[in-house]
Amino acid sequence: MVARAGGLLLLLLALAASSRALLAPPTLEINLDDKAEVRWLPLKTAFDVDYLKKVAAEIIDSTVPKWVHHAIIPIVKTLERYVPQPYAGEIRGMATVLGGNLADTIILNFAYEISAFCTSILAQDKSGNVYHGRNLDYPHPALRNLTVNLIFRKNGKVAYLGTSFAGYVGLWTGQSAYKFTVSGDQRGTEHWWNWWKNFVSAFLFHRSPVSWLLRETLEEAEDFQDAVMRLSKTPLITGVYYIVGGVRAGEGVIITRDQAGPVDIWPLDPLHGEWFRVETNFDHWRPPPPSDHRREVANEALNSTGQANINMDELYQVLTMSPVCNRMTIYTTVMSAASPEKYSTVVRAKVLRHDFKYL
Repeated sequence: MVARAGGLLLLLLALAASSRALLAPPTLEINLDDKAEVRWLPLKTAFDVDYLKKVAAEIIDSTVPKWVHHAIIPIVKTLERYVPQPYAGEIRGMATVLGGNLADTIILNFAYEISAFCTSILAQDKSGNVYHGRNLDYPHPALRNLTVNLIFRKNGKVAYLGTSFAGYVGLWTGQSAYKFTVSGDQRGTEHWWNWWKNFVSAFLFHRSPVSWLLRETLEEAEDFQDAVMRLSKTPLITGVYYIVGGVRAGEGVIITRDQAGPVDIWPLDPLHGEWFRVETNFDHWRPPPPSDHRREVANEALNSTGQANINMDELYQVLTMSPVCNRMTIYTTVMSAASPEKYSTVVRAKVLRHDFKYL
């Protein structure tokens, strides 16, 4: 079934890109059967490498404390000791693609771990179909030009797919066909000044970056329940919200995480009228900051839409409303594991054509 869906996914992703013209990211295939060091070479076919290097430098300079550049040198010299495979090999390969040094490529990948301000929504219609949408917000506008849809293949079949940024081996958004969808939102209790603590936690205590666990779960989990267990229990470098949608009625949950495990599990409860869940960057049982109205606006819009009318198009419209969609929103993805061919990502600004080459 997955193999048959693979060709259809490619076709529909291509059609989506052509229909939305400049607002759709390119789509690349990553072959997991290749050696880790060469998997990301396809980036060169779609992106201008000099531009990638420029944006990477801007992200590092604006996000990462200067002293980290010096602190990371001993880790770089013994990369495989601290970074598990396949990520050690992929990061080495990514450094080759970017034409930069290994230390900066490691730093870049961890920089992406600390500033994902997002909105994720799960919604179930009257027929039991579960829809999953997300806005991914970053304070780096140039990432609109680095957004890319990725199809990961293994043993000649589509294993999973997701949306990410060129230069980044992790995933914050993904789908395993006929199994589950998943997105990650940064937890607001985690602050940028904990960067160095998270970095040390990852390397010295062998805790997983949140985006690596999301990607591993897409590759390895057998179904929705398995995905929820993995995302709940695996030690992490920092707190996060994992939003997971399944293929059956009621299969939807928001997992609030700290480093050690789950703080809260918040499932869909359509039998009691709770047919949707909205997660931004703050614990759902606490009020958000007075200046952040994303949760409030999304809740009001979904209630106004109603369960009888919800579908992927209506969910997209909710994610388009201000301030749910805002000046930091890089892309919007809507997806449903039971209908994997409908996976769709839109970049939230016109992309400069000279910054990447369309396939």
